[in-house]
Amino acid sequence: MQNAQIEVRVRYVETDRMGVAHHTHYFSWMEAARTELMRQGGLPYKNLEERGYTLPVREAYCRYRKGLKYDENVIIHAEFLEIAEARLKVGYKIYRKKDKELAAEGYTVHPFIDNSGKIVKTPDFFKKLFSAPSP
Repeated sequence: MQNAQIEVRVRYVETDRMGVAHHTHYFSWMEAARTELMRQGGLPYKNLEERGYTLPVREAYCRYRKGLKYDENVIIHAEFLEIAEARLKVGYKIYRKKDKELAAEGYTVHPFIDNSGKIVKTPDFFKKLFSAPSP
């Protein structure tokens, strides 16, 4: 399955009084990586919405391993772990860029929702686009 990565720099606003990135911001970084994963795969999230689907977060998990500090560059790697009948699971690994040390890892689970708000089967176009092996 496909994967993508983005790079961010820990901003001051994302840190606590000790200069360490607050745990809540890891989920924002995961979302940015997930959005890029879809964009690089040929389906920007906006286009998915235009086709009548949304992917709300049903479940989110993050295991924190090492703190990230203000002004550090961070690499967030995202990949589809599972494209199931009516949902998908995306995995993430967050690394400190300078030493490639794993700072956190996690996943999110997303049901496919149509315009009426109901859970629906994963669209065939999505499966075809993202189930192929990445180059």
